[in-house]
Amino acid sequence: MSTAHWPYPRWVAHRGAGKLAPENTLAAFRLGAQHGYRMFECDAKLSSDEVVFLMHDATLERTTNGSGTGGDQPWHALSQLDAGSWHSRGYAGEPLPTLENLARFCLANGHFLNIEIKPTPGVEQRTGEVVAREAARLWAGAAAAPLLTSFRPESLLGARQVAPQLPRGLLLDTLWDGWFDMARSLGCVAIVCKHVLWDAATVAQVQAAGMKCLSYTVNEAAAAQRLLALGTDGIITDRVDLFPAD
Repeated sequence: MSTAHWPYPRWVAHRGAGKLAPENTLAAFRLGAQHGYRMFECDAKLSSDEVVFLMHDATLERTTNGSGTGGDQPWHALSQLDAGSWHSRGYAGEPLPTLENLARFCLANGHFLNIEIKPTPGVEQRTGEVVAREAARLWAGAAAAPLLTSFRPESLLGARQVAPQLPRGLLLDTLWDGWFDMARSLGCVAIVCKHVLWDAATVAQVQAAGMKCLSYTVNEAAAAQRLLALGTDGIITDRVDLFPAD
């Protein structure tokens, strides 16, 4: 995918609806859509039987009533967990979704998706392979494929090997030595940075290489204004109630 054909809107809802609903649940994506958002970010990892499901943390305690490492459990067990009560009583009983559940919602409603490949430590490349395989299957023939991103180059390598046609982006929480060459070697179409890392020179460097500049997680108006002034291309936010989506 060439960035000349970049189909995605500028504003992206983080984990569905930011903090307004339990992250990475279908309830959150529905709420984000009700606020007018057309693109969402989610976190994807593997169950022990290689079902792709949505969760940020490696462990279950923060966002479910389970315990231990999510990737160590089969999907049948994970599917029984309560992923809503931790947030608020109104979401009690909300289940963990699979990537397939979210794909159906996005495709039925014409929404765009950024899938962050969030591997359980130790299965970085395999997670990239399976997530990309599933994404290619689920979005086959769709007008716009999901954008696959990861902090882990091994995950992006796995994704490229399995589904090279899907767009990829490198996530950065620091500008570590070699990040730019790594992104180019992986055929990335975007760099997704912690928003404070962007400056005019870095934006120019990335855009001159034909890649897009995206930012996470932007929750204050001043930060958003700075990024817009720099000419960046995408903003991931929790504040779907504050920033009007385009």
